[in-house]
Amino acid sequence: MFNSMDGTMMKNTYPPKSNQVMLRIGMAVSAVVLMAGCASNPAPTEQMAVSRAAVSSALAAGGNQFAPVQFKSASDKLAAAERAMADKDYELALRLAEQAEVDAKLAAEMARSTKAQRAADALQDDIRVLRQEIDRQSK
Repeated sequence: MFNSMDGTMMKNTYPPKSNQVMLRIGMAVSAVVLMAGCASNPAPTEQMAVSRAAVSSALAAGGNQFAPVQFKSASDKLAAAERAMADKDYELALRLAEQAEVDAKLAAEMARSTKAQRAADALQDDIRVLRQEIDRQSK
């Protein structure tokens, strides 16, 4: 504080009240806890369920047989997401679960596509055989 009469500085010698100090400490602690609470991510249980279903669907579609690389990637990422969930690293779990879902969907679609292509090839072979039979009988 400045004393205007003689131009010297006056020192504030009154100690702060303990209530004010406790209030300030309490507010600071509350702010830190609030920020930490906002920064943490919730457990991605819904995404984990979606990813498990996608991997299961890919398996049912034949992803392990017709798209083994993509299916293994999906399975490995889902397992890693499960470990991250157990470690309560929810951000990593969410990211891995999302990747597992995408890989599983790719494996399922690749399996369906491969099966459809094989069915189309078999149909073309059947048509070729029928044409040969028709040609043979018409001569």
